[in-house]
Amino acid sequence: MSDIKKSSGEQAYDVLLGEIRMGTYTPGDRLREEDVASRLRLSRTPIREALRRLESDGIVEHRPRVGAVIRTLAHTEVVELYEMRMVLERTAAEMAAKHGASAEFDALEVMNDRIAAERDNPALGAAINQDFHRGLYLAGRNRFLLEASRALNNALLLLGPTTYTDPERIDVVVRQHSAIITALREGDAEAAGAAAEGHLQTSLLHRLRSKGN
Repeated sequence: MSDIKKSSGEQAYDVLLGEIRMGTYTPGDRLREEDVASRLRLSRTPIREALRRLESDGIVEHRPRVGAVIRTLAHTEVVELYEMRMVLERTAAEMAAKHGASAEFDALEVMNDRIAAERDNPALGAAINQDFHRGLYLAGRNRFLLEASRALNNALLLLGPTTYTDPERIDVVVRQHSAIITALREGDAEAAGAAAEGHLQTSLLHRLRSKGN
């Protein structure tokens, strides 16, 4: 049986979301309907539909006399976002240590190796990192925790340019990911949770430094 074909609006949404994820568009960038429609070879109606959906997701905001613009997070919003990530990902890591499968931990290790290998492609490394953290939530086996994490995913797209342009930063990320994976394999929930929280504390520090705060 063939897959249900997506509408033009859904396709446009997927493309734009992917481009924002990969850094093609960054916070503060304007999304002009006519420009996007021309580039994607679609009419303006599906583009308008996609932009409305991105606005409902909290990724895009509509400014008078300007139009659709990718939201920019304020300093306090960045801190609040990471505070929530610390709470949720510590819990996800603890649950993953109890309920995760070896194959899932193997997958996390493969993704971590790929991050290390993509030093010359920071945007791709950052995208793989997002997949790594999603994999951690999935291994936790808790649908409500996973749903709560989805509410943060859109905000993560608004953090701005990746900090992975710094090779030393990648070294730290890969090392901290490895510590999380080791704790998961050992079934040590406390160590896994502490490693996950510590990793995000370091990430927040780098993020604020990159913003000059």
